[in-house]
Amino acid sequence: MRVVLQRVSEASVTIESKVKSSIKTGLLILLGIEEADGEEDIEWLVRKIMNLRIFPDEEGVMNRSLIDIDGEVLLISQFTLQANTKKGNRPSYIKAAKPPVAIPLYERFAEKLSFELGKDIGTGIFGADMKVALINDGPVTIIMDTKDKSF
Repeated sequence: MRVVLQRVSEASVTIESKVKSSIKTGLLILLGIEEADGEEDIEWLVRKIMNLRIFPDEEGVMNRSLIDIDGEVLLISQFTLQANTKKGNRPSYIKAAKPPVAIPLYERFAEKLSFELGKDIGTGIFGADMKVALINDGPVTIIMDTKDKSF
């Protein structure tokens, strides 16, 4: 699994001209799932995301976690995070999980995040054409990959 985390002061996802979900202070999480991903990847990523100290404390130092600030989450599936651009000019998505694998993992990831956060999270719709809007706070953007934990 690969994620792009963006610390936001607000974010929303619109599908067919209707806002599906919106959040205030928290994280916009773009999630790319590959065929080899499983429950261990979910457990590792959720634990890291929940405890990642990227929100400012009283002195402006990034020293608080999502839990510490009672932040919100907007989770968006994004298979293009699994793009391979090594050959040619057209990205290959061969590693991206197909819907029968990806949808249950996406749903489980959302459930686990919601449980750990102690509240509902915002989501898009898997496979839909989505318009994502955000105000990146900082800007702070972090990439994590369960296949390369040194990332």
